[in-house]
Amino acid sequence: MTHDSLFIHAPDIVPEKPGKGMTVPQLLAMMGRTCFEARNVFRAASLYRRMIDQKDTIWLGIAGAGIAGGMGGMVISLIESGFVDVICSTGAQVYHDLHFAFGLPVKAISPNWDDDQLRLHGDTRIYDIGIREKETLEVQDSLVQRFVKERHDRLQGPVSSWEFNRQMGLWVNETAPRPELSFVAAAARCGVPVFWDSLANHSISMNLVQTDYEGFPVTLSAQKDIIHSSAIAYGAKQTGFLELGGGGPKNFIQQTGPTISQILGIEFEGADRGIQIGTAVEREGSLSSCTFGEAVTWGKYQEASEANLVQVWGEYSIIFPLLVAYVMDLCPPRPLSRVCDCMDTWVKELEAAR
Repeated sequence: MTHDSLFIHAPDIVPEKPGKGMTVPQLLAMMGRTCFEARNVFRAASLYRRMIDQKDTIWLGIAGAGIAGGMGGMVISLIESGFVDVICSTGAQVYHDLHFAFGLPVKAISPNWDDDQLRLHGDTRIYDIGIREKETLEVQDSLVQRFVKERHDRLQGPVSSWEFNRQMGLWVNETAPRPELSFVAAAARCGVPVFWDSLANHSISMNLVQTDYEGFPVTLSAQKDIIHSSAIAYGAKQTGFLELGGGGPKNFIQQTGPTISQILGIEFEGADRGIQIGTAVEREGSLSSCTFGEAVTWGKYQEASEANLVQVWGEYSIIFPLLVAYVMDLCPPRPLSRVCDCMDTWVKELEAAR
């Protein structure tokens, strides 16, 4: 018995030749007509464009060391164009972001060095990113401590990570020779809150130990981070997540849904859409490898929809620039949402719903 093909309505695959002078959108569209992760990259770019055009409140998660490696300029472009409304980064990348604003040495090196020799010469590295211990890290430490001392009156009481980072970003705009190179400074200018995924696991909090000893104590509040991030998710009419890598930033962003529904007991279905770019393998069960389908079971997203959830297996230093170039080319800038200015109102709305 003969049956019609189940593929009959699927698009034909036709070998295409790239033309001279192709734009990034044209290249990605051609990739989308091929196979494997190339097709997923185009799906992710198209979904990001829909998030922007349809006025999602867009979260950006930043894991890994992309900012230390010079990718902060892409984040700045998205912030200033209104294509990112909220950020969760590792504290390490906030710390390394400040090197560029203050002109501290960060070098592009080979990863094939003798690490014992690097240590003897006062050199540190993050794979192929070279950083001096004294001229970069120790100077950056002193700058963080200087910020705390000069702005201590604005860091009173329990402080959320985004409040700390906003004050630091404003200070960088006022004091650094090149604030235009810092995404933390851009976020402060544009009203974009920058959360940390952890309050303790980075050099900024390590420096707070010293400023505490010197009589300038700062109390960071994980509870404020949780309630404020959840208030943003609850107050937003539609939410999209763009996650670079996995780990803490990914979970911090995605836990907003279960916090609202599971912990606070407020009816909430999770985020509308999401893009994840990473290389973690699902089978080892880590947080970074958690698929969107798995996240749906936790109430982090509304449904396991192929149209609204795109997972790209790839290293984000390759994929993220393509997505940025795609939306910068095709999407007109959006008015800045200035989520920082909405925070008090949204927190009150969340608390009233309990």
